[in-house]
Amino acid sequence: MNIDQLIQTIALAAIPVLFAITLHEAAHGYVARHFGDMTAYQQGRISLNPLRHIDPIGTVLFPLLTLWLGGILFGWAKPVPVNFAALRRPKQDMLWVAIAGPATNLIMALGWAFFYKMAWSYPGSYFAEPLQGMAEWGIRINVILMVLNLLPLPPLDGGRVAVSLLPHRQAYQLSKIEPYGMFILILLVISGVLGLILFPLVTLVFKFISFLIGL
Repeated sequence: MNIDQLIQTIALAAIPVLFAITLHEAAHGYVARHFGDMTAYQQGRISLNPLRHIDPIGTVLFPLLTLWLGGILFGWAKPVPVNFAALRRPKQDMLWVAIAGPATNLIMALGWAFFYKMAWSYPGSYFAEPLQGMAEWGIRINVILMVLNLLPLPPLDGGRVAVSLLPHRQAYQLSKIEPYGMFILILLVISGVLGLILFPLVTLVFKFISFLIGL
């Protein structure tokens, strides 16, 4: 991707990316507060202000690098702090706190799909082309974030879901991977294995959304 293409991509993707990471992280904090953990609320992380969630490397540098290299868009935000011990039922409530982020991404993907359908339905209007391009990025980034975060690898949301659902012994064994989870994930990105895992799952979700909106 050359510089002109990169700038055009950033212009279309910036708003969808900021919404995707901001609402994803805020959703974790909101649900954690609902189930008794006030940590994120006390630290001001239940917020729609993107600056509270942006990680300079994970939210800016890494996505730009993957875009420029032409790989799958990959990045992360500052994780919302959750004290699982403060939840009313730590093991059970962990499931809902974890699933809140990917569920929010699915809702946003469907919302962007609505805007895509609207732009597609009125091709002659002056806003149709930029809205369609932005909506495409909105669908793409939210679907990728949802599928990525549902992988059963701590500290991803899917890892938390697995820890919540597994029996105590197996859950404990899986949770011990968490300190190394991000390094494993980066290794999967660099090796190209992550793309092989995500591509069929992302494609399946795209087809599901296309079916829902009638495209």
